[in-house]
Amino acid sequence: MGGLSIGINFNTNNACNWRCIYCQVPDLKIGAAPKMDFELLEKELRYFLKDVKEGDFYDRYQVDADKRVIKDIAIAGNGEPTSLKDFAAAVELIGKIATEAGVFPDSHYVLITNGSLIHQTNVQAGLSALKSYGGEVWFKLDSATEEGRALINHSGQSSKASLKNLLLSASLCPTKLQTCLVDYDEQGFSDKERLAFLDLFKSLKQLDCQLEDILLYTIARPSLQPEAPRIRPLDTTVLNDFAAEIRLLDYKVSVTA
Repeated sequence: MGGLSIGINFNTNNACNWRCIYCQVPDLKIGAAPKMDFELLEKELRYFLKDVKEGDFYDRYQVDADKRVIKDIAIAGNGEPTSLKDFAAAVELIGKIATEAGVFPDSHYVLITNGSLIHQTNVQAGLSALKSYGGEVWFKLDSATEEGRALINHSGQSSKASLKNLLLSASLCPTKLQTCLVDYDEQGFSDKERLAFLDLFKSLKQLDCQLEDILLYTIARPSLQPEAPRIRPLDTTVLNDFAAEIRLLDYKVSVTA
C-alpha cells in the first residue's frame, strides 16, 4: 500500500541502548530518549496533520493522486523509542490527536522497537494504549544466536530475555517480527543462523505466540556505523528461500529486498 508514512522521533539525541551495525543514524551514541516536551509534540502533530488533511501539503510536494493518503503513523526514529521515560503517555497522546484528526482508525499506528525494554511496566502500558488505537508492534529480531546478537546488535541482552519480551509483546498488542539480514564479511547467511531461527520459530508455535507477520528485509542504504565497509545486502534469493522455509512452519512472511 502506497501513501504517506509519518514518523515520530522520540530519540532526537541520536541515543539508543543498542548499536546495530547497519544503523543509518549519524553520530549514534549509547543512551536513552530525552525528556519529552508534550506541548511541542501536540502542537507539531496537530499542525502537520491539519496541513496534510486540509492544507496543500500534497500539492507542495507533488504527491501522486493515488498516494494522497496517510498510510501510518510510526513511532520510530534515531534510537529506541521505548527508552522514553513517559513512553505510555506519549503513545496515548499521539493516538488521541490522530483520532481527533480523523487519521485513526483508517491509518495504521506502528511502534518500531528492539523489544529490549518491554519487561518494564511503563512500556507495557504503552503497548496496551497502542492496541487500544488499533496499533501494532514491529519487534526487531536480527539473530537467533547469542553470537549473532552480539555482532549485529551489540545488544547485551540474551536470546532468552528477548524471547520473553517477544511473548509479552504479542500478548499485549498485535506484533510483527522484523528481521534484517545482512552479508557481513562476505559470510552470507550461515546454516547455524538459519537453523537457529527455524528452531526459534518452532518454539514460538509451541508457546502459542501469535505473530501477525514476519518481515524479512536487508539493507537498502549504507550504514553509518564503523562496520559499514564490511556489510552488504543479503542476496534476494537467500531471503526468499529462507522465507519459504518459514512459511512451511505456518507463518505469514513478507520479504523486502
